[in-house]
Amino acid sequence: MAIYVIDDHPLMREAVVMLLRRVRPGSDVVELSQLSELDRAVASKGEPELFCLDLKLPDTVGISGVKLLKGLFPDVPLAVISATPAADVEEWCREAGADVYIEKSAGASEIATALRAMLLTDSQFGDLEDGEGKVDTKLSKRQKQLILMLDEGLSNRDIAERLGISEHTVKVHLWRLFRRLGVKSRTQTLHFARMNGLLSS
Repeated sequence: MAIYVIDDHPLMREAVVMLLRRVRPGSDVVELSQLSELDRAVASKGEPELFCLDLKLPDTVGISGVKLLKGLFPDVPLAVISATPAADVEEWCREAGADVYIEKSAGASEIATALRAMLLTDSQFGDLEDGEGKVDTKLSKRQKQLILMLDEGLSNRDIAERLGISEHTVKVHLWRLFRRLGVKSRTQTLHFARMNGLLSS
């Protein structure tokens, strides 16, 4: 298993690789400058466990890279790390299959925290040791909190402020929640919660 960092800017690519090696020492991190190199890399380096993808590559247009990766590897987590403001493209990236959108301007600490959270297993993530996993849906205490906050209509920023964590970490929490419930959006999450008695109304 390998982590693939796909970014045509050498300095940014090396920075992400360095963060990943700090977050997951000993992991096999593969650097690519464009998507056309992926097939050969996977053949020699092994199956991916995480993709870190820049949107603007020599051989992509818009969100075409996200669509291509998700078409080839639908079950592999995909973090888009881009200089483009989230307000401009995050929704499109999510609809195309990206699991988390991280702005490069977030800084090393926030990017590292989000990537670390994506690489941890659910049990390592620390959400299940409270015994809350005994309910039918196997939701952690934090995941139940998230559902209640989604029901309040809180934004990612509002949730981050309430929980005292970064907005990017909130995105990872939501990604894990969506994956656990088999849904793709906040609306689907709330529908599931109501159908399964996780909300009072």
